[in-house]
Amino acid sequence: GQAGVTADDEMVAKILHSAGKPVILAVNKVDSAKQESGIHEFWSLGLGEPVAISAANALNLGEMLDRIVDRLPVGSAEPAEVDDVIRVAVVGRPNVGKSSLVNRILGEERVIVSEVAGTTRDAIDTPFSRDGQSYLLIDTAGMRRRGRVGENTVERYGVIRALRAVERADVVLMVIDAVNGITEQDQKIAGFVHEAGRGVIIVFNKWDLVRKHDKTSLEFIRTARQRLPFMQYAPVVFISALTGQRVTRITGLINYVAEQHALRVATPLLNKVIEDAVSANPPPARKGKKLRILYVTQAKVRPPTFVLFVNSEELVHFSYVRFIENRLREAFGFEGTPVRFVVRNRRDKED
Repeated sequence: GQAGVTADDEMVAKILHSAGKPVILAVNKVDSAKQESGIHEFWSLGLGEPVAISAANALNLGEMLDRIVDRLPVGSAEPAEVDDVIRVAVVGRPNVGKSSLVNRILGEERVIVSEVAGTTRDAIDTPFSRDGQSYLLIDTAGMRRRGRVGENTVERYGVIRALRAVERADVVLMVIDAVNGITEQDQKIAGFVHEAGRGVIIVFNKWDLVRKHDKTSLEFIRTARQRLPFMQYAPVVFISALTGQRVTRITGLINYVAEQHALRVATPLLNKVIEDAVSANPPPARKGKKLRILYVTQAKVRPPTFVLFVNSEELVHFSYVRFIENRLREAFGFEGTPVRFVVRNRRDKED
């Protein structure tokens, strides 16, 4: 801790990133509160929140042990996922064509399809490869409204499995019936996907049944942005699982969104973009005090999560965080993925 971040630390961090294993970052030889306030720079290693410890004085060892226990694997019947596999969950209301889309992507009838809504009762995992990339495609039972779920234990179980499928996915295909448009239940499902922090693609299915003119797709996109305002970042694609229209574009879009979901930005470049953004649009003063963003680092990916070290958390307004997010998206993309922010106090010499 006393030596700060070294070149060796950065090299080890890169190795740990590539290993894809749970990591606890312990900064040793932190024997005083003054030294503890300086460990913020270790966020730049991208290994998550550092815990300050002193092995010699047995300080904070309990907290470190608690973190170790929290990361111990719980017994599970599911095998460990392979890191290079992109896990894709296909979700949406009943009878919007999820299983038909899965069949079209796979190129064969692997999932039972019926005109009866809710035929697919459980999550079905199907591995496949295309152009050298491996995928795990998760088809889920349609999510019904909560009141109707209560009428059927099988459907309730299907909803739980669908939500779990979202939680273990990298990218979610949010399938919407283009004929019926975006419903209240679609909004609820999309909200859950957003809160889960997954990459997402909005898929309007049954496009072949929609009466169209030259601006129909633009109108659908505009409506999607209005009805799903929290998901402005999600790309929109119009397909027909029945005819195969544009379905071949989906795997390429999945690859792109998965890449954006796992995007990591170098700390110096990140801070340069934030400095330029603050210079162009300084945060307004609140209660006679001005917000200062002292340092920014990316804590993790999937979804990209950034820590803003500021002089006072109370001065941070959500609208200014939204401004920072927009600037980061302009600079680095992050298309198809939510972006998270954590705000932390850090006193500097001027305070």
